[in-house]
Parts: sequence; structure tokens; C-alpha cells
Amino acid sequence: MARIIFVNGSYLPYADASIHVEDRSLQFADGVYEVCEVRAGHLIDESRHMDRLERSLRELRIAPPMSRKALGRILRETIRRNRVSDGLVYLQISRGIARRDFIFPGPETSPSVICLARRASRKAGDETAQHGISVITIPDIRWQRPDIKSVALLPNVLARQTAIEKGAKEAWLVDKDGFVTEGAASNAWIVDEQDRLITRPADFGILRGVTRGVIIELAKRQGIELVERAFTVEDAKRAREAFLTSATSNVLPIVRIDDAPIGDGKPGRFATELRRLFHTQAEFAD
Repeated sequence: MARIIFVNGSYLPYADASIHVEDRSLQFADGVYEVCEVRAGHLIDESRHMDRLERSLRELRIAPPMSRKALGRILRETIRRNRVSDGLVYLQISRGIARRDFIFPGPETSPSVICLARRASRKAGDETAQHGISVITIPDIRWQRPDIKSVALLPNVLARQTAIEKGAKEAWLVDKDGFVTEGAASNAWIVDEQDRLITRPADFGILRGVTRGVIIELAKRQGIELVERAFTVEDAKRAREAFLTSATSNVLPIVRIDDAPIGDGKPGRFATELRRLFHTQAEFAD
């Protein structure tokens, strides 16, 4: 089946889809995006993702291209046309098409909207979680506003590529003081010796992960003690468990950081249980 992408008002085959060479997402990374999980044909945590999208647009002073309801219709139609039951849907909004200039274009410039959907194997994700993954640590060289989900992802690309070249699945980024900020495309968690969940506060130093927020709610519901504080690489290597969260990976246990096995080198009970229970806390939307 030919894949279909939404571009600025039209649903097009991939071979025919394009954006203007002076779209500001190309020349300035002047845009934001969201990725939502699709599970059994349902959008997962749509309202939370839309809340974050609106915040990112406000922070970059990009006018919303349409109502939240209209964006929701685009998400659903893109999913439908691509017949995605399990997978993801990607939504990108840029400041629009304008003559190359660092200054914002005037209000006559309309934001650009792109939406695509693709399938993913739920079974493959569960098998990965069953075995756990390895991560490496790498200096965090990103700009100082990673809380904005912008399309300026080159440092994240370099970090993830380095991880893959070293046989790992993800890279954890480390600030100048030795504290883990987050993953290249995920939030970072550990479980300490007192069985407390530890994750960095959602300040301006990390992305306010939607899945992260659901896990916080789930931990409270399960009576698990949660501490929002920064932790070092050494803290992580001494932890009983480590895991990451993201919309595309859910909860993914980590069994090795750099050359150090975590705990007994197997997925831990907290990560395994939180992954099992995640969709009991997440929001399902038709």
C-alpha cells in the first residue's frame, strides 16, 4: 500500500509530497513537532501531546495554524489513510514559507503543517523490553531550551548515531556538572537502593515528556515513591534499575550503561511492571 502524507492541506502519496525550499523548517529549524503512539487504532495521550504542542508554539511565537480540533482530524485521517493500527503519527508545524531572513516573517505568512503515520510492531517492542537495552553516556551539547520540542535535532542525531555505532540503543546526555539530563529521544530514570523512582525535574533542561508524565501519575497510583532530582552517571551505574520512557518506546528497561551492567543485568521489576500497566493510565482517544 502506498503511504500517504498530509502537507499543507493536501493528502498526497509520498512520491508526490514536498515542501518549499524556503520553508523555515529547512533553513532555520524554525518549527516544532509531536509524535503520538497509535495503539489498536487509538491515539494515545492526544490531549497531553496537544498541550505540549501548544506550549512549544507559544515559546517560539508561532501562531497555531488551525484549531486543536482541526489538527485532531488531520491526525486521524492520516492514520486512517495509512491503515495504521499500531505505530505512530508525526505532526510538524513550522513558521512557514518566507524569503530567507533571520527576522520573523509578517503575519501574512501561514505556518506549514506536515503529518505522517507509519506502522510499528508491538511484538518487536515487547521483545526488546523483555531483554532490555544498553545505553552510552555522552556530553550534552544541545541548546539551552530542550524543553521546547523543536525540529532542531542535530545534536540528538549525532548522539543516537554514536550509540548505534557503539552497539547501544540510546545515548544518555550528560551536562557539564556530570548529571544526566535525558536521552537523545527519551527521558531517563533510575531506581535507587530504597526502591525510589528518580528522574530529573522537568525544568528547562529536559523535554517535558508526555510518557514521563503518565509514569509519574502511574507511580503515584501504585504507591511508588518518586523523587524528582538530578542524578549522576555514577548514581545510574550503582542503581538497582534504569529505564527510559518515550511515546514510541513506552517504558524500556536498561540493562547496561557504558560498560557497567545495571542491577543483575536483566530488566528490573519496576520497569517491567510500569510498562505492563502504562496503558491503564494513558489516555485512549478514537
